[in-house]
Amino acid sequence: MARILCRPVLVAGLVITLALVAIALLSLVWTPAVPSKMQILLKLKPPLAAGLLGTDHFGRDLTSMLMVGAWNSLSTALVAVALGASIGTMVGVILAARRGWAEVIVMRICDIIFALPPILSAMMLGAFLGAGRFTAILAIATFMVPVFARLTFGAALQIWTRDYVSAAVGMGRSGIAITFTHILPNISNQIIVQVTIQLGLAILTEAGLSFLGLGMPPPAPTWGRMLADAQTYLGQAPWLAVLPGLAIALAVLGFNMLGDGLRDLFDPRDRN
Repeated sequence: MARILCRPVLVAGLVITLALVAIALLSLVWTPAVPSKMQILLKLKPPLAAGLLGTDHFGRDLTSMLMVGAWNSLSTALVAVALGASIGTMVGVILAARRGWAEVIVMRICDIIFALPPILSAMMLGAFLGAGRFTAILAIATFMVPVFARLTFGAALQIWTRDYVSAAVGMGRSGIAITFTHILPNISNQIIVQVTIQLGLAILTEAGLSFLGLGMPPPAPTWGRMLADAQTYLGQAPWLAVLPGLAIALAVLGFNMLGDGLRDLFDPRDRN
């Protein structure tokens, strides 16, 4: 605990992330108002004039929409990163254990995926599957797979050169057994750090997809769509864009700070 408290970046990232998660979970059981309830007579009310953070162009409560949007963004990002990390990690450790021609083919495929931004991938997927949450998750996860595959492949190769792994090979243990007993436990810290950093990127990507209309369909509120809807009213009601923009920025900042703090915490060169 002392090692955590003496790292302000890690503490700040942890506080922001936990606050985001708490708000997202709270929105499942309580919001100040029904997020989809329209009250035209109360449209474009500034903060404190109608509700804590005002209303949008349909008179919907912005506080409730931001709370539910936190859950929609966080849950989409979590599922996408979990899916991409699981597949990418398995691909990386298997390639490190097997090597050979499969390594070259998979790495070239990863290069091709890296060349296509997630938003462009989602636009292509949307043409076949239609816009929606599944399309956003699939597009983000597809981009995450090569990230984790490259990370785990490089980290696993280093562990395979260790003496205790060579001893396990000499004892006749299979590559799968060595992977699960020696390789994965020793690279888990790097995977955890990468997951936290990629969560921030996933939230930003999900917001971009929702902004383009490729995320969750209406009336489900998302931060990206709130930004898109606010474009018409920037001069009349700037808070419509400022509030979801701040929410996205804080979420990305929190996960990035958490990732940086965990990376420093797990650094073996900084044990003292």
